[in-house]
Order: sequence, then structure tokens, then C-alpha cells
Amino acid sequence: QVQVVESGGGLVQPGGSLKLSCVASGRTFLISAMAWYRQAPGRQRELVARITSGGTINYIDSVKGRFTISRDNVKNMVYLQMNSLTPEDTAVYYCNAGVKPNIEGYLEVWGQGTLVTVSS
Repeated sequence: QVQVVESGGGLVQPGGSLKLSCVASGRTFLISAMAWYRQAPGRQRELVARITSGGTINYIDSVKGRFTISRDNVKNMVYLQMNSLTPEDTAVYYCNAGVKPNIEGYLEVWGQGTLVTVSS
């Protein structure tokens, strides 16, 4: 019913910047919040940033002041602008959409992931 696809990952030097994009398709009117998660090798997947349909934004402490999440509901897209990147930001980044198919139901939809490597 809803699909998301992310892109924009790549290799960047410490201190550099990168912008990730995610496009949603299908029954996008059912989407509530959208978020970015990341998973480094051998580590648990963690929430990076979340933005609700009303524009409320939350960030994990380690990226506050460096990352910016934004959303375009008309284009069904969400973005993650990443600045001042460090090697600790190296991970596969996943787009996530919260979907409300009905009053009682809720599910999360995940993208395939895009790899961000921060290295000199």
C-alpha cells in the first residue's frame, strides 16, 4: 500500500556534507510520521530523525545541530541534510514511514537503505 525508496548516500570526508532523499509512493495519504534510521555494521538500528505530518521534528542527540530533516507532502518526499559528518555517522541509512491504514491499524514501511561512508 505504501513504498519508500531512499537515495543520496556515498563517500564523504569528515566535516563534509551529504543530503539524503526519500520518495514515497502508493497510498501516501495514509502516511503519518516519516523518519530516518541508520544501522552501522554490528550495531542495532537507531532512530536518527523523525518528522510528523504536522511538522513536529525530533532528533537523536548525537546529530542535533548537524542534521536537518524536512518533508514535502506534495511531492511525498522526505530529506535528511547532513553536515559536519564524522566517521561515527557511517551507516546504512533507512527511510521509514508510519502508515495508518485504518483507525485501529498501524504499520511501518522501510526503504532498502543507502550507504553513507565518512572516511578520509
